[in-house]
Amino acid sequence: MTTQHPDAILRVQNLVKHFPISRSHLILFSKTVGAVHAVDDVSFDVIRGETLGLVGESGCGKSTTGRTILQLHRPTSGHVFFEGKDLVVTKGEDLRKMRRRMQMIFQDPYASLNPRMTVGEIIGEPLIVHGLATQKEAEEQVKELLKRVGLNPSYTNRYPHEFSGGQRQRIGVARALALQPSLIVCDEPISALDVSIQAQVVNLLEDLQKEFGLTYLFIAHDLSMIRHISTRVAVMYLGVIVELSSRNDLYTNPLHPYTQALLSAVPIPDPNAEEKRQRVILQGDVPSPVNPPSGCRFRTRCPLAVKICAEQRPEFREITPGHWAACHLV
Repeated sequence: MTTQHPDAILRVQNLVKHFPISRSHLILFSKTVGAVHAVDDVSFDVIRGETLGLVGESGCGKSTTGRTILQLHRPTSGHVFFEGKDLVVTKGEDLRKMRRRMQMIFQDPYASLNPRMTVGEIIGEPLIVHGLATQKEAEEQVKELLKRVGLNPSYTNRYPHEFSGGQRQRIGVARALALQPSLIVCDEPISALDVSIQAQVVNLLEDLQKEFGLTYLFIAHDLSMIRHISTRVAVMYLGVIVELSSRNDLYTNPLHPYTQALLSAVPIPDPNAEEKRQRVILQGDVPSPVNPPSGCRFRTRCPLAVKICAEQRPEFREITPGHWAACHLV
C-alpha cells in the first residue's frame, strides 16, 4: 500500500517499531521473550504546508510513530523519506544536519524543559549546537522568537519553574522554531494544558504555520481539536492506521467501524441532533500490543466482525479518491 503524493514533504513506508521484551537469567545474560508491537506496517504521506492529524486512543502508537519518524527511536523496519532522503539509512553528521529541518513539540511542557537552564539558553541552544549563530546573535534571535510566540522578550533570564503550563509550551514552540524547520511533529502539545489555554496555543500554531509555511504532523486524541486544525486525518488503532482521509470527508462519512465509534462519542452542540444520533459503544478493552489479535486488529471489539476478519489482515486501500480504509467490510 502507498498513498504517494507528488508534493509530499514526508513519506512513511511500511514503518515498523517493536520494543523487545527481555527476561534476565543471570546478571550478564538476558533473553528476548517477545516484543511490544508499538507501530506495525504504517504508511502515509504528509503534504508540504498541510496539517495531518493523527488520532486514536491512548497507547495506540501515535507518539511512537512521531518519534520514530524523527529517528528518536530507530525503526525495526520500513522507510521514512524526508524531502526525498531516507532517514532510516542516514546516520551521524548527515542525520544531525537533517534534524535541523525537523523539530518536535513535546506533550509535557513541565518535563520537556531543562529546569537548570534559563529560557534564553533553552531556545538558543539549538542555534549554538548547529553553529548557526554566535552567542550574541543567538541572544537577539531568542528575543525575537519569544516575541513571535507571544511572550515578553525580557524573559530570557528566567527559569522554566517561573512560568505557567501555557507559557512553557510557548517556550517549547519557540525552541522548535529556532532552527527554521519545515516539518514540526506536535506530540499532543495541548493535552497537558487547561482548556482555556489550549485554544490559544492551537491558534498560535496556525498563525506560525501561515507565517513560516510550516508542515505539521499533529498527534492528539481530541477529535474536536483535530477537526479544527487538520487538513487531513489518519486514525490509528493498536499500531496500525485504519483510516485516512480529508478532514471533512472523515467527519461526514467515516468508513471504518473504529472511526465511527470514535466520532459517535464526540458531543454535538445541537440537542436535537444529539438525541437522534446512534452511539456506538465498544465492548471490551484494547488488546495488548505484546500479543495483538490475528487478522484485523480491531475485530475483538468490532460489532460487525465476521470470520474473514480473524483470518486475514485487511488491506489498507483507497475506497474513494483520497479516502483510505483497512476493513474487509467497506
